[in-house]
Amino acid sequence: MEQEPTGARRRLGAELRRLRGNAGLKLEDVARELACSTSKISRLENGKGVPRSADVEALLGVFGVVAEVETDMLRRLVTQSRTRGWWEPFTEGLRTERYVLPAPGRYTAVETDATGIDAFDLAVLHGLLQTPDYAQAVLRSRLPGHAAWEIDQLVHLRRRRHEALTADPPLRLHSVVDEGVLARATGGPAVMADQLDRLLELTKLPSVNLLVLPFSAGVGRAHAGRFAVLEIPAELGSDLVHTEGHAGETFLDGVEDLATFRTVLTGLRADALTPEESDRMIAHYRDVHRASARTGTGVQEVPLS
Repeated sequence: MEQEPTGARRRLGAELRRLRGNAGLKLEDVARELACSTSKISRLENGKGVPRSADVEALLGVFGVVAEVETDMLRRLVTQSRTRGWWEPFTEGLRTERYVLPAPGRYTAVETDATGIDAFDLAVLHGLLQTPDYAQAVLRSRLPGHAAWEIDQLVHLRRRRHEALTADPPLRLHSVVDEGVLARATGGPAVMADQLDRLLELTKLPSVNLLVLPFSAGVGRAHAGRFAVLEIPAELGSDLVHTEGHAGETFLDGVEDLATFRTVLTGLRADALTPEESDRMIAHYRDVHRASARTGTGVQEVPLS
């Protein structure tokens, strides 16, 4: 299967980093040889930016003897790195916002590389779990100044991402959802009832595991904000942590960062309801929202059976 551009860039960067290490060179050594900044070499090795053939050829000259098969592979990766990702038609023309939508396709590009995602959802559901109506409500609230067609494009992008959950092999998604996400009538009670019906359908997929963190668990370290740990194949680079907040999104790949968030996930799962209890709570809130939509008199309490 052909690599997506971001995956190809990450793999190319990993190979360049390996070759530099084999040659016993530091970033400063390579930068001095090529009369460029260390940040340029670092960006190439981290898969950031679109690599130029001339830059990679120059690096190969600095590294010395490189096997022909490796040279051919690196040249193919350069070509693949410059192709368009499947998500780009969905993000063309969209206006960016520094803190809310800095780079519309960036997370999707990384998610495309991933084989598994472990997430904690604090305010809204993960994009892979959202129905179109729910996604519309979330995006409209976050991007009030954007045109309807821009919101529609982002909703279509999320729908396209969902195909990964039923692909062969499927993307593994393990999510812990705070009870507040279920209680909040995002998009209104009718939209929320349909969304929770969709959640119950998704939990039947072998690749999806969804646990609810109940209010009774109290406040924990995870309540500092939503996050997702993305499992990336070794040949494409390291695993990543993705966080979002008022200052925008951040990707972390440090060993300590990954260990910290995985520890938080372990604590979340220990405090969460079992899968069966989680399904019952999701069904309970679905019934609450559906009753509210039917009567039009606000949230009506429904017994949790």
